[in-house]
Amino acid sequence: MTSANNAYVGGALDLSQVKARAEARQQAQEQAAAGQASRVQPFFTITEANFDSDVLRRSTEVPVVVLIGTPRSTQSEQLKHDLQELAVAGNLKFLVGYVDAEATPQVAQAFGVKNLPTVVAIAAGQPLTNFEGAQPKEALQRWLDSLVEKVGPQLKGLEPTPAAAHEEEEDDPRLQEAESFLNAGDFDGAIKIYESILESDRDNVQIKRARDTAVILKRLDLANQTEDPIVAADGDKGDIDKQMRAADAEVVAGAPEKAFDRLIETMQFAGGDEKAQLRQRLLEFFGLFASNDPRVLKARTMLANVLY
Repeated sequence: MTSANNAYVGGALDLSQVKARAEARQQAQEQAAAGQASRVQPFFTITEANFDSDVLRRSTEVPVVVLIGTPRSTQSEQLKHDLQELAVAGNLKFLVGYVDAEATPQVAQAFGVKNLPTVVAIAAGQPLTNFEGAQPKEALQRWLDSLVEKVGPQLKGLEPTPAAAHEEEEDDPRLQEAESFLNAGDFDGAIKIYESILESDRDNVQIKRARDTAVILKRLDLANQTEDPIVAADGDKGDIDKQMRAADAEVVAGAPEKAFDRLIETMQFAGGDEKAQLRQRLLEFFGLFASNDPRVLKARTMLANVLY
């Protein structure tokens, strides 16, 4: 087994594509889940939807051990069982995520593994060490202890989670259903659920933002893209539709300030109706963020300068 301070030897991880797809869906899910008790799970299943938040981002706080396996392998199932037990007993000093290579091959491929099962340790968003095949539970414990001892102090630790007033209450099952729709790319289904929640809770800002993010994802239609919308827009500055589509892409990619700048710049040469359309799109984007967000405040000032 590779020691915890050795470099990852299985080749570079191709995280970018999975991360980009995950972020696009994760925004709506995070908005909908905001305000509920955030309970970190010591053992969890990795999907495209939680890859960024629960693996890459979480690994800046504590080491995340990823098992890429298959239920058809007895070695994999034994490793899964042992790692889950060790994670539960680990007091959140490390977390373990499981990738089912058959159910989510696109996630498994990102790790570039050659054999199953493979275990990879990740910290600060980067792979540190890995091993293949079965290991005795005692050896796993020693490996994890070494990982926590050497890597743990270099990370910031888990963020404290505020106690929820009704911590024992289960999450709204409608949000879980909406998340399933988002993961499947069924944005209409997710939007319908968010709308139904808003019918009885009209002032729920987080659900509104989740719905509006799902609307943007539907409009962007990532699954059926034939070209990069940002590249297309940069090559045709006079096409308003391309500029708005590129702005959608920049927002879901986590670069709203670029989207703001793009639309405000486009407004400077747009006609009356087009300018109104661009303004409406900007206001839609602003609603996804807190009103005191520095990026929003800056963009509002720029927008006022263009309009008045």
